[in-house]
Order: sequence, then C-alpha cells, then structure tokens
Amino acid sequence: MNQPLSHHLLTQAYQNAWANHRLAKAWGQLSTAELTAPRVSFFPSIRATLNHILTCDWFYLDALERELRDEPPNPDCNVFFTREQPCVRYGELQREQAMVDRRLIAYCEQLQDGDLNRIVTIARETPQHDTRLRLLSHLFEHQMHHRGQVHAMLSGTSVEPPQLDEFFCTGEAHLRAADFAELGWTEAQIWGSAQ
Repeated sequence: MNQPLSHHLLTQAYQNAWANHRLAKAWGQLSTAELTAPRVSFFPSIRATLNHILTCDWFYLDALERELRDEPPNPDCNVFFTREQPCVRYGELQREQAMVDRRLIAYCEQLQDGDLNRIVTIARETPQHDTRLRLLSHLFEHQMHHRGQVHAMLSGTSVEPPQLDEFFCTGEAHLRAADFAELGWTEAQIWGSAQ
C-alpha cells in the first residue's frame, strides 16, 4: 500500500518523539556534573545540546503553527533564544521536550499532501520563506543531527547510549514495544492498519 508523503512526515514526528523519549531515559540517569561536563561536540555539554534542540524546536514549530492558524509570523521569533539553556533540571527539560514533540505530532497529523507547498514565513532580520515540506525536513534533520551528538557524548559517561535506529522496520517492533507502551502508542496508530 502506498502511503502519502504527509504520512511519512507524521512517522518522522513520531520517530522524533520516540528517540527523544528513549534518549531521555538514558541522559536522565546522569548526575548534574556529568550532564554539564565539558564534552567534545558542537555545544559544550550534553545539557547545552539538549537545550539547543528544544529551543530550535520551539522556534520552528512556532512558525509552522502560526502559518497553520493563518496568523502573521512572530515579529519576536528570537524570543526562544533569550536564554541559552532555559531548562536546567532533568524533569523540566524532559517535560518541555515531550510537550513540543506532542505539538509536532499534532501538527503533522493534520497535514495533507496538497498543503505541503504552502509557504511558512519566519520573521528573521531577512525574512525566511520556505514550504511546509522544506521546513519540516530541515527540522527533522536538525533534530537527528544534534540528537546524534548527544548519543555520541553519552559514550563518555557512566550511561550507555541507547539504540535509536529501531523505529521504522516492521521486524523490530518488539524492540520498541516497551517505549510505545510508555508513550501510549500502538504500531497501528502510527503505520495504519496495513503496517
């Protein structure tokens, strides 16, 4: 059965939330010292990288949701970067990331292929105009890029990095079943009845 491109974007949103959930179960075991220790990566610590993922998710999702509601672009779109690390405690950071992940899933649930070329504007100093498809593709790549950095940085801690590539293959459903139960998801919910 052929799935529309909009459905693929929805599976990407679910995959993003699942990977963040699984990763949080790992980094949530770290002490504050390990979470904030200097690491070799683009951002200087695991916590700094996780906060960067979160603030960029806020930034892009704000633009996407505003366009969906036929609202003008946020004139103060840089407000999401006022504080470099807005979340310093595990519970707060995990909760905020889970909330924005659910917003992204909800956004992708309403997508139709015919609407993917609608233009989303971000009111940067030089306004950015991209289609929904391009902006979502960028957002998913951004998340994977920095989540991979967190995964690599975990290798230098007391906690083993979790497997993050068991989302799309049918034969690996048993490997994500516990996480899906924790998240309240089913395979059919994400993939449809034809899984």
